[in-house]
Amino acid sequence: MTSAHTEPAAAHRPGVSGWSSRAIVTVIVAVLVLFFAIPMIWLLFATTKSARRLIVSNPFAPGSAGDLSTNWSQLFDFQDGAVTTWMANSALYAIGALAITLLASIPAGYALALTEFPFRRLLLVLTLVVMLIPNTALVLPIFLELNVVGLIGSPLSVILPMSFFPFGVYLTYIYFSTSIPRDLLAAARIDGCREFQVFTKVALPLAAPIVALVAFFSFVQNWNNFFLPFVMLPSSDGYPVQVGLTSLLASTPAFNPSSAGAQSVQLPTLALATVVSVLPVLIVFLVSQRFLVAGMTAGGTKD
Repeated sequence: MTSAHTEPAAAHRPGVSGWSSRAIVTVIVAVLVLFFAIPMIWLLFATTKSARRLIVSNPFAPGSAGDLSTNWSQLFDFQDGAVTTWMANSALYAIGALAITLLASIPAGYALALTEFPFRRLLLVLTLVVMLIPNTALVLPIFLELNVVGLIGSPLSVILPMSFFPFGVYLTYIYFSTSIPRDLLAAARIDGCREFQVFTKVALPLAAPIVALVAFFSFVQNWNNFFLPFVMLPSSDGYPVQVGLTSLLASTPAFNPSSAGAQSVQLPTLALATVVSVLPVLIVFLVSQRFLVAGMTAGGTKD
């Protein structure tokens, strides 16, 4: 009887292997966090230092507000305010492509999920196939196509290719397939609504979380796009900020010794430019966080 009572109790005790596995997982997670956090912390502190203090002081010691102000002035005085132009260009390209993406991908996902038309399944398969093709592989044919119609160098040469977002179509398709009751749409049709009215007055209001998710992914992809604008835009005046960073990098003596001169950029200023370039994405994420969480969990269950 004694052994019968002691064996179950022993079975509930955490063994050495259980504690060791937890310790290993904890160590791995801590190492990964440090691996990604340390460069970010260094980058933030670097923006508050002078070029000399960046080298001789503690890498993780904060600098001063005066050095931060100097770096800020140097950054936005570079090439007579080129950074401000680059940021405005990035906003134009990202928001312009985002508007076209939403106008195209949301109705396309709805049509693929909830309507019947010829070649519907073929279009869905093509959407999945295009998602697997790297964006850089499409730059050359897109360049040749836009060159034929004379759009190279114009904002449309960046906005139109960026607005092609098959991942947004697929996300919308998954949401409408799993989260919108078909009986609700059928009731709207019985009440006399046409298909466009069913979409705009019934389905679209219920799809706010997935619209926010597609908008966020599209904006981030457009804002961070480098290769497409680099190929399509020959002039610095049309650069987005991600491409403009290459001009700052080329003007930094630490990376390009031949650039030492009146327009040279120091490492703290380059670090500040990197932080400024990602601030819009961070702000958009913080503002839309609630909608993003709702969009990511949408479609996980089906009523």
